[in-house]
This record gives sequence, structure tokens and C-alpha cells, in this order.
Amino acid sequence: MTGPTLVLDGSAIDDIAGFYAEINRVFMANEDWELGPSLDALDDLFYGSYGALAGHASATVHWTHIAHSRAALGVAATRAWLQEKQARPGMFNAAGIATQLDALERGVGQTYFDIIMEVFAAHPTLQLRTD
Repeated sequence: MTGPTLVLDGSAIDDIAGFYAEINRVFMANEDWELGPSLDALDDLFYGSYGALAGHASATVHWTHIAHSRAALGVAATRAWLQEKQARPGMFNAAGIATQLDALERGVGQTYFDIIMEVFAAHPTLQLRTD
């Protein structure tokens, strides 16, 4: 059984908030609530219990203009995201965030885009096509 093909417009993604806006536009259009800006929520979505994936054993996600998204979710966006988390040490592991920031600044850390790609890869029922 082949599931739906969902198209993410990478040219509409200029930052992390824009990524989640696009995810909500594509995956949550028929829901009366939206996914929050959370990697855990994204992971949960990809299990397929709700949204456009509900009831489908598999799906294809075609991410157009992915180079634009990769740049928008790169080092600068990741730095800002980590610094925001670092500013709330009671909620997040400050030492772990500092380590991530250091790795990012040295050019060896994961960007937000890299983490999103890991989330996709963890869901073999989703086939990701890009251009």
C-alpha cells in the first residue's frame, strides 16, 4: 500500500518557525490544532497517528528547494535556538547546550537541519525525496 505524497516547499522556510509553519501547512491541514516548534513533536508526527499521515502505512515527502531550507536552518538559526535554550537553564542541560554550541562554532556540530534529517531517517515508513 502506497501512502500519500506530501510536498514541503523549502523556499517557504526561512527559519525554524517557518519550518514548523510549513510542516503544519502540509501535515496538519485537516487538524484543528497545530504542531508546536519541537523536534520531539516532529518525531511524534512522523509515527503517523494524526495529521496527513494518519491511517497510512507509508508516505513520501518531497522536499523542494531543500538547499534554501538547509541554509535557513544552518549555523545561525541553530546558534540562536541553542542560545535560547541556554537562557533557560532550569529547563535544559546548560552544560550540554554549551557543548553543542562549542561544536557548532568549531564547524563540527549538528545544525537544526541536520537534526531534522536524523528525525526523518528514524522513520523508515517515510520516503524523503529532495531537490
